[in-house]
Amino acid sequence: MKYLICGLLLVQLLMFSSCKKDFLDKSPEEDITIEEAFLQRRYAEAFLSDVYADLPLENWFTDMVDPNPFVVASDEMNVPWPEKFAKLMNKGSWNAYNVASQQWRNMYEGVRKANIFLKHIDKTPLGKDFTQQDKDRWIGEAVYLRAFYHFWLMRIYGPIPIMDYDAGVADDFTKIKRQPLDKCIEFVSKECDRAIALLPMKVTSDRNIGRVTAAAALALKARMLLYAASPLWNGNSDYAGFSDKEGVNLFPAQYQQDKWKQAAIAAKECIDKCEAAGYQLFKKYADPVQNYQQIFLENNNVEVILARNCTTPDIGGYYPGMAEKCAFPGSLGGWNGYNPTQQQVDAYEMDNGKVSVLGYNNDGSPIINQGSGYTEAGYTNTAMAGRWMEGVSNMYVHRDPRFYASINFNGAYFIDRRLEFWSSGADGRGNAGRDYNTTGYLLKKSIDPTANIAQGRFSLKTWIFFRLGEFYLDYAEALNESDGPVPDVYKYMNLIRERAGMPALPSGLNADQMRERIRNERRVELSYETHRYFDCHRWKIATQTDNGAIYGMNISAGNNLQDDAYYKRTVVEKRVFQGPKHYLFPIPQSEIDKTPNIIQNPGW
Repeated sequence: MKYLICGLLLVQLLMFSSCKKDFLDKSPEEDITIEEAFLQRRYAEAFLSDVYADLPLENWFTDMVDPNPFVVASDEMNVPWPEKFAKLMNKGSWNAYNVASQQWRNMYEGVRKANIFLKHIDKTPLGKDFTQQDKDRWIGEAVYLRAFYHFWLMRIYGPIPIMDYDAGVADDFTKIKRQPLDKCIEFVSKECDRAIALLPMKVTSDRNIGRVTAAAALALKARMLLYAASPLWNGNSDYAGFSDKEGVNLFPAQYQQDKWKQAAIAAKECIDKCEAAGYQLFKKYADPVQNYQQIFLENNNVEVILARNCTTPDIGGYYPGMAEKCAFPGSLGGWNGYNPTQQQVDAYEMDNGKVSVLGYNNDGSPIINQGSGYTEAGYTNTAMAGRWMEGVSNMYVHRDPRFYASINFNGAYFIDRRLEFWSSGADGRGNAGRDYNTTGYLLKKSIDPTANIAQGRFSLKTWIFFRLGEFYLDYAEALNESDGPVPDVYKYMNLIRERAGMPALPSGLNADQMRERIRNERRVELSYETHRYFDCHRWKIATQTDNGAIYGMNISAGNNLQDDAYYKRTVVEKRVFQGPKHYLFPIPQSEIDKTPNIIQNPGW
């Protein structure tokens, strides 16, 4: 993403300094107005670069004012640090006054920059180094980013104000109000179509890596239409009376089955056009464990549609390498902090394709699929290179290959040692202070095993917003909901499973059975990519998944790898999720105070 590095901050372009300074003390560029800035190509390009600057750093699950609380707020993960905003969400103790507000602020900041750019780019003169084709591409990028920022707000707030003009400080902010959700969807959809017509399908030079493409616009549109068809946004009776001060309903009142068909068409168009342009499922390695792991470590690979660099200057010892510091065990200098839940571990099927855990009893004990081969009793005397070692619990044997690429478990081999998560072990609760492993698992997916915390050696990381594999699953889901489990549903589900080293789905599934398999496939394939939180919300099942007990191993017990006391399922915390209130974020009260015609979300 070299293109993004050259960005200048917006304030650097608007030099209306009121300071009394001698003329000779000023730099030649200090009095440039916004209009004058766009008369030079280099300033216009720098301004466009700054529009990109608000793309969120979603690899941060904690800290940095919590740009991504969604992974920890879902049933995928827990962390040991109670002060994090996601933990307030887990406890149900968040409100319009303490809610993390940077999502609202940063996304609208990006929207405003895009609007200013689109207003003034016509002033930039053409030349041999800046053709009309170049200008059209820049316009397409700004249009796309404006749409992206709107959707990123919609996914947590629902209906939002549509800001498609350059608002100034002299404007009447009382006229800004939330638009009905269907209008927001229509706006983003049309903006994506506009961007598609202006952008190339794929970047063709290293200098342009990180710039948005028509493929990214197809992806954004497809994901949004999938959300639009889902129960949270499609005729949700919980919001039937939710209207603005003028009585305009903000949510669609009637369920529309055809929205699933629209979502399926958009996802299939994204797949077909991306594949024609050279995007494909990442299949570089024969070993499915290694292959899945490397999707997230080999930057800008053939599957990635849109990503951004996440490297930032070292501030206070926290960056770079924040993900590795949070996910590495204590014996390797890490903080033991990114802890997958037992529920997420249970989601991984056996490598024979059979579901291991069918559900849970009232006391939280698992209902084991007796025909799957899964057992929680005893320890294995076998080993399989790259998956499990001799002596580990039978819970961790013969699981979906993606399990071994995503989860570090007790007795697993990581970098140069076996992990010891039992209480007295090297990575256990008894040898840790505030930074301790709360569930008996550590995140492995997207964590670079070549990093060295002690030496401060970390690789460049990217965060993937869109990758092709997602849209195989988007298409399968939307098509199953619109037409049932027709052949294409099986085809695209099985392509994902085949790449993962998993058997094909059994034939003869009905629509309900296929829905459950699709949902679990998303949970596994897209784990820790900020999908689980939004999937459970749009399906309206978060009252079950994000409410109640979160389980892990008994981290306070155990003196060796095969101590049965450690392997007892234990409540890590009790979470609170109130529906329908918690399905949407509260708009920060400070924003409502500025714009009083913006209505707060229900329940807040």
